[in-house]
Amino acid sequence: WVQAIRSYVRDRDAEELRSEMGAGAADIAGIVSDVSEKLPGLAAPPELEPEQARFRLFDSMTAFLKTASQRQPLVLVLDDLHWADHPSLLLLEFVARELAGSRLLVIGTYRDMELSRRHPLSLTLGELNRERLFQRVLLRGLAQEDVGRFIELVSGIAPPQGMVEAVYRQTEGNPLFVTEVVRLLVQEGELTQEKAGQRDSWSVRIPEGVREVIGRRLDRLSERCNETLTIASVIGREFTLEHLQPLIEDVSDDRLLEVLEEALAARVIEELPSSVGRYQFTHALIQETLAEELSTTRKVRLHARIAETLEELYGEQADAHASELASHFGEAQTVLGAERMAHYSLLAGEGALASYGYEEALAHFQRGLIAKAVHLTGTKPAEDVEAASLLFGLGRAQLGTFDRRDVGEAIDTLGRAFNYYTETGDIARAVAVAETPILNFSGRIAQAVGQFVTRALALVPPDSPAAGPLLSKHAMRLGWLEADYDGAQEAFEQALAIARRGKDTVLEMRTLADAAQVDFYSLRFQKGVERSLQAVELAQGIDAPFTEFSARLEATRTLICIGESEQSLIHAEASLELAERLHVRVSLGLILRSRSTLSRLQGDWQHARGFIERGLENEPENGSTLCEGMLLNYEVGDLDRAKTYLERIIEGMPATQNFAAIGIPMVCRIAGETEHLDAAQAAAEAVLSTTSSMPLWTHGSRSSLGLIAVLAGDAKMAEEHYFALQSSPAMMAISFVISSDRLLGLLSQTMGDLDRATTHFEAALAFCRRAGYRPELAWTCCDYADALRERDGEGDRAKAVALLDDSLGISSGLGMRPLMERVLSRREILKA
Repeated sequence: WVQAIRSYVRDRDAEELRSEMGAGAADIAGIVSDVSEKLPGLAAPPELEPEQARFRLFDSMTAFLKTASQRQPLVLVLDDLHWADHPSLLLLEFVARELAGSRLLVIGTYRDMELSRRHPLSLTLGELNRERLFQRVLLRGLAQEDVGRFIELVSGIAPPQGMVEAVYRQTEGNPLFVTEVVRLLVQEGELTQEKAGQRDSWSVRIPEGVREVIGRRLDRLSERCNETLTIASVIGREFTLEHLQPLIEDVSDDRLLEVLEEALAARVIEELPSSVGRYQFTHALIQETLAEELSTTRKVRLHARIAETLEELYGEQADAHASELASHFGEAQTVLGAERMAHYSLLAGEGALASYGYEEALAHFQRGLIAKAVHLTGTKPAEDVEAASLLFGLGRAQLGTFDRRDVGEAIDTLGRAFNYYTETGDIARAVAVAETPILNFSGRIAQAVGQFVTRALALVPPDSPAAGPLLSKHAMRLGWLEADYDGAQEAFEQALAIARRGKDTVLEMRTLADAAQVDFYSLRFQKGVERSLQAVELAQGIDAPFTEFSARLEATRTLICIGESEQSLIHAEASLELAERLHVRVSLGLILRSRSTLSRLQGDWQHARGFIERGLENEPENGSTLCEGMLLNYEVGDLDRAKTYLERIIEGMPATQNFAAIGIPMVCRIAGETEHLDAAQAAAEAVLSTTSSMPLWTHGSRSSLGLIAVLAGDAKMAEEHYFALQSSPAMMAISFVISSDRLLGLLSQTMGDLDRATTHFEAALAFCRRAGYRPELAWTCCDYADALRERDGEGDRAKAVALLDDSLGISSGLGMRPLMERVLSRREILKA
């Protein structure tokens, strides 16, 4: 990406470039330094959270390419994508989604033999294919006619047919093999008019691998040229004359240029356009072949020389080349020690975070910590400021790449840095750690973050701007850990007052989104909808995609719960788009679960399956997504697949405890089974025994136990849970599994109060029809018919038959086999 943009920038008039890049020029200049040289005086981009900054960069880059293509059509070629780093692939995904209507063609090439199922490019291709954003052109190799044309272009002669057939036969048209073999024939003097006309038959010797082809090309170069190229290969794929000169002993500048010209003539290296003295190997395999010929000892010593030479060469600008220096000092650690390697790894990691490369940052910080002999896991505080800085960086990089199961490790990492900063009195950095955005705010994570926040609040003035984000997190802690809703509201109001007084719109949005989350888990749905929509409205005027995602996610979940499916779909689609662009695993997992839930409740099994599969690709052991898969497959009667999900939930306990309590009683009722009910009951009782459990989880566990009472026909147990649940609002209870009124109707029926049961079933019918939750409507019709058949009052039998007809119509249309069988058996009983 950088090379392509740099090439375009250098050939463009400054004013045209300024017009095409617009406000995004400063963001692009952060990774393409040529922009700053071409457009001096650019303002520094705003300080943003890493996810927002990455989104801003990607958006600026995309807008620039689309605007530039309006002047004239552009073709952007990205070669060797199988070697691309993860952030580059994320940018490709982002740009691809925005190509519609532009005059921009992006061509990417890669070797499919290089890809495994877990290769980053495989994941990117899956994303692009899912959204039909690209056309795949499979290159099977050059045809024989193409090989002949290629030989003619390279040699300048019309090749004999026998030669063409021999080259094609031995290479099978593989472009790399054809290219290397033909170049070898040219170098050996075989492709001249004289020699070509003297031979009647041709045989082309193809090496066992392309490295051998490359080796033969290198053998034709002088010894001095090979030595020079070997040193250059250790520098990297790209190198400069300035880098190389100090490393080549007893060679004058003129002689070094002659050596490089020899390599240029052999097409082993090439000069980079518009850059005097900068070269690159024409193929990465050439660099690898040369580097692999070195012994480990010599390679380490070369890295040491290169590291010290480059550091001296860069002088005061060395920190700007931290990634390059960290690499060489890392390879030379046994010779040069770890001090400078750790220093440059820290700088390189921070640079990667600043340019939104979480994966690259993770590698740099880990390497720096290992160099300092600091354990990557555990809770031991840092021993010095550099170790603390590396741990702080590592924690942020982990939050960008880990799934929810591993977020606890990231919190431990941040805690080690936080403890060092508080113990040494570094208030600013301690506060920075405490206010690091965390999406998965629950359980042990909430407890650990809450401790950071409490300690950090004691370090800053109560009404200061620094206290604002800390107060919002403090409110989250009160809501989650202490179930103190009123205390949480007071802290949220303090944070909002600070945000509004300082006109900090992002903090106001974040606080409203955090408050909406506490409202959701506290069953204060109306308040939660109001706050989340307020935050969404504020997002229209600013560029804060991460915070907007949080607000829209809360709106999505709450609206699903109260049956406002059309409105929830609007926010769900917007949330999914934001999550895909941000590409943070936890956020993507959260919204994929909500999308699968909404599709399942509407009976859209195909889309629900798609979202479940994507969710499990993103987070394979996510309990909520496994629960979705289990419910869906039980509903349609695919019991083998359903039990696979069920087994994974059971195996994942206690991490999946809430979802075992929620999902198992429901699927047992669907399938008429009792297996694993004991596990579900134990899980639900464990949640209820936690005095600080959030109301939503408490309600869910009571609902689960109530459903178990229905399955067991236990009137006393049903009565206990009925009166505990009767004041709950009309909603999808037990985390979107059953409507609250249908559950209350079943409990009333189990208690023997059939009149009360019919009242609840009528309310459930109205709720499901308004929401468009067709599978739940079908089940409610069937359960209501059972209650009417049992009551057997005037008109009850006729109404029961009508309800069963409605249930059968819906369930047969949706392919809900277990419910269809239940309805048909009920109809037979009524006819009898």
